[in-house]
Amino acid sequence: MPGNRCRASPERLFRLFMLQTSDIAAIVLTAKLAALSTVILLLIGTPLAWWLARSPSRLKSIAGALVTLPLVLPPAVIGFYLLVLMGPHGPLGRLTQALGLGLLPFTFSGLVLASVIYSMPFVVQPLQQAFAALGEGPLEAAATLRAAPLDTFFSVVLPLARPGMMTAAVLGFAHTIGEFGVVLMIGGNIPGRTEVLSMAIYNHVEALEYANAHWLAGGMLCFSFLILFVLYQRGWNRPA
Repeated sequence: MPGNRCRASPERLFRLFMLQTSDIAAIVLTAKLAALSTVILLLIGTPLAWWLARSPSRLKSIAGALVTLPLVLPPAVIGFYLLVLMGPHGPLGRLTQALGLGLLPFTFSGLVLASVIYSMPFVVQPLQQAFAALGEGPLEAAATLRAAPLDTFFSVVLPLARPGMMTAAVLGFAHTIGEFGVVLMIGGNIPGRTEVLSMAIYNHVEALEYANAHWLAGGMLCFSFLILFVLYQRGWNRPA
């Protein structure tokens, strides 16, 4: 019996090492996905939020509803329609194939696109609130100084809306890290390619490896609490 234990011990250590290596790969991939998605969200969401906050157009109600849809729709529904849209018979899938890019499902690029869509309201809404809270005073003051609209936006609007920008960036990043349903539908569960942190936890639970799941889930719990604590401590949850 002691000899069997000695022979089994290296095998168990090897398996544990492999699991830890897989977990590290999932963490790195998740951080990469969240960082890239957040940058894209800020680039797209900032002008969109400005338009939603300042435009008198009636179309902004439709646009606002579309942006907010991920808050009320189940992730599986969003993932399903994105899968159809990016599939071989979908309009986006046909476009990417015509451009020689192949299909996006079950690729990192597909995960980025799905994450941007799914996390959009968490970035646009704080920015929209921050822009709406500015009022007309700063814009009128910049106009009296004959500042161009673009110069006013970068020199006046963005510095004043900095708390909202920080909130949008942090929430967008954190929300992308916690995705499950959408990434499962679009990315599947390919180790090293589309296996993100939430999928790694699911895999451990499915394999009854609760110790590994506890480490990853506990880390996400602490990370989420820290993010919210910093937001409330510094007042970044307030738009202005």
